[in-house]
Amino acid sequence: MDNLSDALKKLKITAIDISEDSLEGCLDCLLQALAQNNMETSEKLQGSGILQLFASLLTPHSPCTAKVANIIAEVAKNEFMRLPCVEAGLIPPLVQLLNCKDQEVLLQTGRALGNICYDSHSLQAQLINMGVIPTLVKLLGIHCQNSALTEMCLVAFGNLAELESSKEQFAYTNVAEELVKLFKKQIEHDKKEMIFEVLAPLAENDAIKLQLVEAGLVECLLEIVQQTVDSEREEDMAELKTASDLMVLLLLGDESMQKLFEGGKGSVFQRVLSWVPSNNHQLQLAGALAIANFARNDGNCIHMVDNGIVQKLMDLLDRHVEDGNVTVQHAALSALRNLAIPVVNKAKMLSAGVAEAVLKFLKSEMPPVQFKLLGTLRMLIDAQEAAEQLGKNVKLVQRLVEWCEAKDHAGVMGESNRLLSALIRHSKSKDVIKTIVQNGGVKHLVTMATSEHVIMQNEALVALALIAALELVTAEKDLENAKLVQILHRLLADERSAPEIKYNSMVLICALMGSETLHKEVQSLAFLEVVSKLRSHENKTVAQQASLTEQRLTVDS
Repeated sequence: MDNLSDALKKLKITAIDISEDSLEGCLDCLLQALAQNNMETSEKLQGSGILQLFASLLTPHSPCTAKVANIIAEVAKNEFMRLPCVEAGLIPPLVQLLNCKDQEVLLQTGRALGNICYDSHSLQAQLINMGVIPTLVKLLGIHCQNSALTEMCLVAFGNLAELESSKEQFAYTNVAEELVKLFKKQIEHDKKEMIFEVLAPLAENDAIKLQLVEAGLVECLLEIVQQTVDSEREEDMAELKTASDLMVLLLLGDESMQKLFEGGKGSVFQRVLSWVPSNNHQLQLAGALAIANFARNDGNCIHMVDNGIVQKLMDLLDRHVEDGNVTVQHAALSALRNLAIPVVNKAKMLSAGVAEAVLKFLKSEMPPVQFKLLGTLRMLIDAQEAAEQLGKNVKLVQRLVEWCEAKDHAGVMGESNRLLSALIRHSKSKDVIKTIVQNGGVKHLVTMATSEHVIMQNEALVALALIAALELVTAEKDLENAKLVQILHRLLADERSAPEIKYNSMVLICALMGSETLHKEVQSLAFLEVVSKLRSHENKTVAQQASLTEQRLTVDS
């Protein structure tokens, strides 16, 4: 290590006036020492104060620049050296060097910047602000034959693409075109994987999604799927998964999705549909998720239902009823739920047997599947007949009541409550109400009336008003035990309650007056006082209902 000490001394004393040969000898000595013991050499370098001198040696025309950048790249492998490199002012001259033409300088400069900024979002953001993204994209295009430089650019893209601010800058470059061009040339699995790792975070940006579609990435992905679908090699299976996942991600952008849908005639859309009946679970999953993504507007949904896609999804679900793949179940149910949103699709899907297909998953213990199952049923039951049929299904109602208590899964609990309420609101059936009351559903609807979401509160109050109007005797005891009257008093007295909540609470109070027990409860609380204040409410409908409710309370007191 004596040579190292000599080299450090020499550099420190004469770095500015040193001859090129002598400087090169010192730098070679440093690189050799770093190769033998990086950490110890880095510590010595830090203690010597040499780092500050390196900034002045990073000039585009010096023959030693590549070696200086290489030394910085090596020392910055150590976490403790990164801040000293920043404090020594090395980042600005390194960024400047990205504009030079020497490929070795570019390579070492990229390595140095990558290592200094490794794992530091603030330093990476600084690089983005200094404009490195367009420069690196340009470098990738110019030096695409140089595999080391290409790899350096890809590593840099992968690190920078994690930052949201980078994606907007990437979107203003031709990065999509360059990456797709590069991807098409690759044969080796490792190289493809490296490009995939950059594409995935970039494809989260909608503008870049569209650019990637226009650059022909989809065709590359479909080709990979075709080549790897029957292979049992681990790396092929990994490539199939990555390609199909990326395909689904591209469909999350509205413009890119619509471009690929092409009015339901698109070749890409047709190819993706062919994945659903495949025997490969990964492709089944990607196919179902793709349909769910295509089903994000009414026009697409109507077209797909009219063209038999519902049957394909039900066949897929059938294959996964017993010990099925949970992710496939979840994806297929998501697709059905989305397809059921347009009003014209509901009756068609019901007559195709979707409700029966979905009910087979009632026994599922997986919350994501339960959540989508509930959402699909809720979307389907706008029609009175369907709501009545499902509302009299004791097994369904029992499961809903059970899931209304799934406190660990707020989504499942919320959807169960909403479906219970929907069954009553859409069926307006005494039999449905009796089934729900007998299986303990009333207390959950009363709790739902106190939800923080106005839409859920309202749905609960309308359902409870129908219970009170059609089956008050059957539900009386449950309504009393659930303390409904006190809750209604609280909702009416609370100034923050939305107008529709106040209105429906008063409608419900009037309906409850038919029960002697509940009537007494209403009289024991100062309802008249609260209601009479609402007669001057700014919302006319609330004010009118307050007058009617006041009359009813006065007459019955």
